[in-house]
Amino acid sequence: MDPRSLFPKIDAAVVVTPAPTYFDIYRELLEMGKDVFVEKPITLVSTDAKKLAELAERSGLVPPSGTHFRFDPASLWLREAIAARRFGGLKMLRARFSGFKRPRHDTGVTFADSIHFIDLFNFFLGVRPQRVHAVAQDFFERGVDDESLLVLQYGKGTNDPMFATIEAGYHAPGKFRELIVVGTDSSAVCDYNVAQYKIKTFENRHVAENGEIRALEGTMDQLEFPPEEPLRAELVAFIDSIQKRTPSPVDAWAGFDAVRVVEAAQESAQTGEWIDIANDTAGRSARPHWFATANPSRGGQDAGATR
Repeated sequence: MDPRSLFPKIDAAVVVTPAPTYFDIYRELLEMGKDVFVEKPITLVSTDAKKLAELAERSGLVPPSGTHFRFDPASLWLREAIAARRFGGLKMLRARFSGFKRPRHDTGVTFADSIHFIDLFNFFLGVRPQRVHAVAQDFFERGVDDESLLVLQYGKGTNDPMFATIEAGYHAPGKFRELIVVGTDSSAVCDYNVAQYKIKTFENRHVAENGEIRALEGTMDQLEFPPEEPLRAELVAFIDSIQKRTPSPVDAWAGFDAVRVVEAAQESAQTGEWIDIANDTAGRSARPHWFATANPSRGGQDAGATR
């Protein structure tokens, strides 16, 4: 039976098919007036993702893209902590999504795994990066990457940027879903493999004294979060948005932003150059982002985030 024969009979759909099929299925459902949840990446081409976001926006439909890390309580805490300057001036973000596992057959590892942290960094900062540099390997010789290292530059200009790195791959032993936030006043390590005690904060900072830089190690705190299954939480949010006809916490524009960054990363990996990402306002959050209110590389007395 052709699943498309059921489309007229449904109110909403969750699309979990091979990534190259997302665009056609998603568009068909949107044009039929259906609310649609699609797994990441929303599409494999940013121009297609933009078409879907514009279509959903015009129709008033609920079109979330699957980025479940946003729904983890630890991620929500980190976002608010960054916005409140809990860490002082933000120095860097680092993430690792890797481990020995079977590779996806329909996309490379940057599209499959790195995109999670691309979206999460955009979520934390309220803006997508201005440019990206990437190195990728195709050890399996399939024509797609199975190891990648991304450097994302956030900020208004090159004079005072904030850099974020994302490592992803299928080869290293173990399973790593880890994120590090480094600030001028304190830092945090978030291990998404842990059920409750995901975040450890460190009151470590560097201080200039007598012409030298001292490294002062402070207290370490372990934070407990209520157990939550992010995949379940994002689907509950989708259903809630449908029932209340309210915007999804993660809309199609967020999916477009993430795909646009992956495209730039792929171009960078091929050319070896930094790739600028076009500065458009589509899909920008109305929430003031980090760079609108704070200098990302400077902390000090105005940071207002120390305990």
